[in-house]
Amino acid sequence: MTAGLNRWLGALGDAMRRRAGLIRKAQWAVVMSYAILLVIPATLPLPDNQARILDNLTLLAQFIFWGIWWPFVLLSIVLFGRVWCGLFCPEGSLTEWASQHGRGRGVPRWMRWGGWPTVGFLLTTLYGQLISVYDYAQAALLILGGSTLAAMLVGFLYGRGKRVWCRYLCPVSGVFALLARLAPVHFQVDEQRWRENLPPHLPPPNCGPLLDIRRMRGASACHACGRCSGQRNAVRLIARSSSSEIVEQGNETDNHWEPRLLLYGVIGLAIGAFQWTISPWFITLKQTMAEWLVGQDILWPLHASAPWWVLTHYPQNNDAFTWLDGLAICLYLAASSMLLGGALQLLLQTGSRLVGQPAAFARHLSLCLIPPGALGLFLGLSSTTVKLLRYEGFLLTWVQPARAALLAGAACWSLWLGWRICQKLSAHQQVAPLAGLLLANGLLGYCWWLQFWGWSA
Repeated sequence: MTAGLNRWLGALGDAMRRRAGLIRKAQWAVVMSYAILLVIPATLPLPDNQARILDNLTLLAQFIFWGIWWPFVLLSIVLFGRVWCGLFCPEGSLTEWASQHGRGRGVPRWMRWGGWPTVGFLLTTLYGQLISVYDYAQAALLILGGSTLAAMLVGFLYGRGKRVWCRYLCPVSGVFALLARLAPVHFQVDEQRWRENLPPHLPPPNCGPLLDIRRMRGASACHACGRCSGQRNAVRLIARSSSSEIVEQGNETDNHWEPRLLLYGVIGLAIGAFQWTISPWFITLKQTMAEWLVGQDILWPLHASAPWWVLTHYPQNNDAFTWLDGLAICLYLAASSMLLGGALQLLLQTGSRLVGQPAAFARHLSLCLIPPGALGLFLGLSSTTVKLLRYEGFLLTWVQPARAALLAGAACWSLWLGWRICQKLSAHQQVAPLAGLLLANGLLGYCWWLQFWGWSA
């Protein structure tokens, strides 16, 4: 059965290479749809309380972007690898197009720093909360449109027909690389066959993200565009175990930035971003700060005078952030990132050190939190889907049980990955690392319980 599936997948990969022209047309169709949904709603008046998804373009665009597009992009990466990046992403298409007609400069050394995707994700997520990117079309245009323009500028300046932005600077590239480790399919490269250079002798592929195809292992960096399928009879799209890239390859590279992004960004910061609007801790923080400011006769932070592109400012909707709101959001999200991410890191490092394992083992073990981290992003973004559908009158009584089942499943997957990694240790040495991973999953489960049950009851 596996052999038959791999033959079918290999044929699919080869078809992707042969049908490159059709893929380009599909990419430009996505670009046009993206531009329409992003630009036109930002020019329209804000929807009133009676507006509905099917009769208001702004709400329809909001539902498509944040209710369907982004949650299911994340799901597609877990299922199929970074096929979104290679085949559909409008930023990827536009930066490559700009690069084909640009200056063609070499990639500067500062741009190759491995921390840019992590910094970009953290800053973009924080800024998005300050200007309410999920709720207002102007905010979405500013963040997504600004990112697209930056991608095109980088493409125009650097590389020749490449995706330099996607490789080094894209704010979600690091997140996608983490999630793609779980994909059950990938383009496998047989390095020995590559060296032998057997037929068919196809034209050299243009690898947009500038990968060394011969040495490529796994799906985390590959954009799954199919351009190299069949090259030197050494590259094939095949099925694989969803655990293989984490268990077998998670300790092969110097992956300092991946655990940081996962623990402090994908989990710590994202949970804070999804929670702060309903968190009683946030309300307590803001009230305490407000009382102190009033006691000190410092009143200007209590005014909602910031423009909409600095802090949310839509007084016609009775939605305007004061400077204090902005500061409280920054503090709450920073605390969520540092405290939750730091607690997870401490649990995993402590469990590893108790059995004499090096820091690299703890970093490897931290990758076991990718399943609950990926699910957290999906559940958080799909909350917009649920909210908008409930506004339309759908009860969706199945949502809470489904969330509970998915969270339990992600925790079990995480623990199973940890058990696989710990197999190289003796039986008594496995206890402490697995206990640390179990406590880490318990902490995440508690955070999501607060989000969907504790604070929403």
